[in-house]
Amino acid sequence: MAFDLVIRNGTVVSASEVLEGCDIGIQDGMVIAIGRDLPITEGVEVIDAEGAYVTPGGVDSHCHLSQYYDPGPGEEQRTQTTDGTIPARYNFSGDDYESGSRSAIAGGTTTIISFAIQFRDDESLRPVVTEYHKLAEDQAYCDYSFHVIVTNPTKTVLEQDLPALVGDFGISSIKIFMTYASAKLSDYQILDVLDTARGLGITTMVHAENADMVDWVTDRLEQNGMVAPHHHGTSRPPLVEAEATNRLVTMAELMNTPVLLVHVSSALATKVIRKAQTRVLPVFGETCPHYLFLMAERMRRNGFEGAKCVCSPPLREDSSDLEAIWHGVQNGTFTTISSDHAPTKYNHSNGKLKGLHGHEPHGKFKHIPNGLPGLETRLPLLFSGGILAGRITPQKFVELTSTNPAKLYGLTKKGAIAPGYDADITIWYPQEKFKPFALDNDMLHHDIDYTPFEGYEFKNWPRYTLLRGKVAFSEGKVIGSMKDGKFVRRSTSQLSTPRAPGKNEWLSLRGNLTSLKN
Repeated sequence: MAFDLVIRNGTVVSASEVLEGCDIGIQDGMVIAIGRDLPITEGVEVIDAEGAYVTPGGVDSHCHLSQYYDPGPGEEQRTQTTDGTIPARYNFSGDDYESGSRSAIAGGTTTIISFAIQFRDDESLRPVVTEYHKLAEDQAYCDYSFHVIVTNPTKTVLEQDLPALVGDFGISSIKIFMTYASAKLSDYQILDVLDTARGLGITTMVHAENADMVDWVTDRLEQNGMVAPHHHGTSRPPLVEAEATNRLVTMAELMNTPVLLVHVSSALATKVIRKAQTRVLPVFGETCPHYLFLMAERMRRNGFEGAKCVCSPPLREDSSDLEAIWHGVQNGTFTTISSDHAPTKYNHSNGKLKGLHGHEPHGKFKHIPNGLPGLETRLPLLFSGGILAGRITPQKFVELTSTNPAKLYGLTKKGAIAPGYDADITIWYPQEKFKPFALDNDMLHHDIDYTPFEGYEFKNWPRYTLLRGKVAFSEGKVIGSMKDGKFVRRSTSQLSTPRAPGKNEWLSLRGNLTSLKN
């Protein structure tokens, strides 16, 4: 065999097994052999893993980059992009594709799936996807794809655009919201979307929180002057998430459509998902590191500092919620762990400080942009606080952070170290040679001025990150190019399929009605 690169003496981890003393042979960006003592000819590059863990490159299936927003009063307005495709909005998320993908590579992640957002006045999804392609092209250090956020499910969207996502655009997933005034769908609209998605095999992601409950509680909190950052959590108690989760599961069962509940944060919502799974419903769960390692006390920090940890669903007050999320990780309730990297700078007028200006001295939580940075720290956190802490096995780590998201979202050549797969590989340090350190934000490669994991002790970190056989990150330095990352066309999900026919009352009834009509 002729190799371009061989990784020597690695402890190679898959979702099912750990193989010690293995070599990996790579040619033309793909894995072509795994074994012991692979032959090395002159000119072949060699990386000695020194017995350390070698895992598939991470797949972060939930992150927000180059995210748009509508300019506010007094800000310059633009009505069109240069080619007249869709109304242009300013990017205020803090991380674009360059900085976000650079951060991903430095944290061992080789594929990201971010979001293309349809706004309420966008009648079609096609120009939305076109615009996000322009934002990402030649700007990414790692491979990427898109989910499409559907906020206006018009007839065009349902009958033309969603079918075109898979065939024409190579995109096989959408996201819908049950909260946020600018994005939420009614139950009727959700049923329409689920009905269409089932037929197309599209993976449907759902942000599940009861919008009316949030608004009602928020109004009462404001009337009583309870507006500091930590009251963001008060406005969104676990019941808010659990009710919406239960309602979504009911609608998904009615339509026999697979759904993924994203960024699950509480014991109550986890219980709803687990119960649905025991009934063999195609209901999947996703959670994030901040729901495994952080609690609501972070929002109570002095001054306005608590705004840095405002996200939705919020960090929880009770440690039992955190433990329930860990149990869900361990028992298979959660299919994936993503970062939900939704960053806004702290010291920026349209970042976290937006919740303070004009509302001094404590700010107003409802004006604080939601979201935390976490793309670069996702894998190292789960390695240190999961594998090394004895909470999860190396196999479970790979399953949740790489293999399952690849299968769930139709990334057929990602998520595993196996012949025929892309040589996307993360090589960790030999444990005995790694010196633990306390994280400082300046060590990270994102473009955000804080990390919620400041001071957390990391006991390992990726030593090398390979993207399609090319070393992109080496011992603390990003050495790849922002033109290395490519858009990945995806097929439909390998995990997400409807239940067997005949198990659903409504679909059976609809068939009977059709036959009677004819």
